[in-house]
Amino acid sequence: MTIAENLARIRAEIDAAAVAVGRDPADVRILPVSKYHSADQIREAAAAGYPLFGENRVQEMQAKHAELADEGIGFAVIGNVQSNKAKPVAELAAEVQSLDSLKLAENLSRRCEALGRRLPVLIQVNTSGEPQKSGIAPEEVVEFATTLQGLDGLEPKGLMTMALLSDDEAQVAACFQRLVDAQSRIRDAVGGGYDELSMGMSGDFRLAVAHGSTCVRIGTAIFGPRSAG
Repeated sequence: MTIAENLARIRAEIDAAAVAVGRDPADVRILPVSKYHSADQIREAAAAGYPLFGENRVQEMQAKHAELADEGIGFAVIGNVQSNKAKPVAELAAEVQSLDSLKLAENLSRRCEALGRRLPVLIQVNTSGEPQKSGIAPEEVVEFATTLQGLDGLEPKGLMTMALLSDDEAQVAACFQRLVDAQSRIRDAVGGGYDELSMGMSGDFRLAVAHGSTCVRIGTAIFGPRSAG
């Protein structure tokens, strides 16, 4: 199947999952994950109506941005950002879905203020409790979100998580529910907002949509196997 056909199939599956739980399918967006995929593949997806792409690595995002920015294509950073990569992220990223430390938040905010922009960000939450995963612990996320209120260069939009990679649907669903619960606590603390819930990938996006996801991050199911890495 072509990239456009894959996107149409996934869109239909998302729509069906949303309708099944009484949600408006329009409330769920697809973020194609273009890590290790070529500029031409990105162009194919953009031509199908998807101009924003998720990239895990800042260096790869920089290279693709340089090649594709003039074509109206933008990038969301969804992977870990080291402090020495804050400058290009502040300059180039359309959004950051992997904000996971106050040090990074302050660095990005300072740089964005200097550029005269507010960078949309999602807080990454470690809902699975796995030590190898980045993210704020669920019990610490309200305090973190409250601190972000004072950073004028950032525009907090919501939360992101990667669920446990498991065939046990109940365990995966529990991760998604922890993100929903965190969203509720933050809204109570800061007076609303945090509408975005970025959760669900190629293997679990239907379950994520059933639990309230507003953004699913899909790579292989759109583009096929990665060409490197």
